[in-house]
Amino acid sequence: MDIYIKPIEKAQIITRRLVFLKDIAEVFIGGQTKGDIEGIVVFEIPKEKDATYLISVMDVIRAINHQYPDATVSNVGEMDILVEYHQKAKKENRYLEYFKVFLICIIIFAGAATTIMCFHSDTQLPIIFQNYYYMFFGENVDMPAILSIPYSIGLAVGVMVFFNHFSKVSITDDPTPIEIEMTTYEKETNASVVDKLNRMQIKGREGE
Repeated sequence: MDIYIKPIEKAQIITRRLVFLKDIAEVFIGGQTKGDIEGIVVFEIPKEKDATYLISVMDVIRAINHQYPDATVSNVGEMDILVEYHQKAKKENRYLEYFKVFLICIIIFAGAATTIMCFHSDTQLPIIFQNYYYMFFGENVDMPAILSIPYSIGLAVGVMVFFNHFSKVSITDDPTPIEIEMTTYEKETNASVVDKLNRMQIKGREGE
């Protein structure tokens, strides 16, 4: 019997301490039911304490072969699976989340505004506008509105186009730069956690 599994990068378990195969991987068996196999216990949370655990795909294969000794298991997914255990579901405080979003928006807005002003100061943009205005109109004006207003509007539109999303409106279906950065951050974080737990497991085996 050929069994194909596709483990995911990270799974979350709440309340129960048994981790089943269906919790951490997709299962495919050609022409057969997979219900019994999906119910195989691949890991048991050792303590009733919120923590993150590491399951190797080798542990998953061993658990499957223990129930189905003649099966051939092929892995087409992750090699290491992070299991995040919580004793109980976290209650979300909507008002606290709104406050966090508001605070982050203020910080980002202030930081972006400061960065733009520093850039304009370094490049002496007001002087460039003055020179443009003098070239076309023959007058010296400190900050010509005919140039500064379209530039400000274009800057705001350019930021919205770059980030691709404004409210519920999106220009394309491509992920935004922020979504790409968040995905990269999440992958790097998971990789760091995997490395840390692997080192802890190695040290634990050496200490036995």
